[in-house]
Amino acid sequence: MKKILLFLFIFAFLHSMAQEADVAKYKAMFTLNFIRNIGWPEASKEGDFVIGVLKEPNVAANLKTQTVGKKFGYQNIVIKEFKNVEEVTDCQLLFFSRSVSFSKNSEAIIQKLGGSNSLIITESEGAINSGSMINFVVRDDKLKFEISASNAEKFGLKFSTSLSTLSNAIVK
Repeated sequence: MKKILLFLFIFAFLHSMAQEADVAKYKAMFTLNFIRNIGWPEASKEGDFVIGVLKEPNVAANLKTQTVGKKFGYQNIVIKEFKNVEEVTDCQLLFFSRSVSFSKNSEAIIQKLGGSNSLIITESEGAINSGSMINFVVRDDKLKFEISASNAEKFGLKFSTSLSTLSNAIVK
């Protein structure tokens, strides 16, 4: 009986790990597609296109895999990983992990990135209300995202109409 319970526990654990890996892969794919649907100011089109990932190694690994040898326009895509809010530096896009409270750190992040035309993507309930521009959420067991054009405009970014009309977008 103990062996059966142990086997079931291990199976459930491995299954949840596989699901998390799949979700991270989809978040990375969505993130790269978001980039193409943003009106970026000219200042953002110089140098490397830097995607910062705060405390989400699975998404960072998927982004690295999916961007090998690819460019955004003429820019090389660079993935930077940050272990904490204090490490965050200028980047065109910041993926903010749910393992760190965005609502508690939003002012510090917005101040660090202010004026740099950065897109902030989060994955926690209520993050749009704290300044996030795109927020991953789960609705009806499906990965969806909320968007806030007004938050994006504060950073000089514009969403394309195709982004706001995607079937799973929840426009705020």
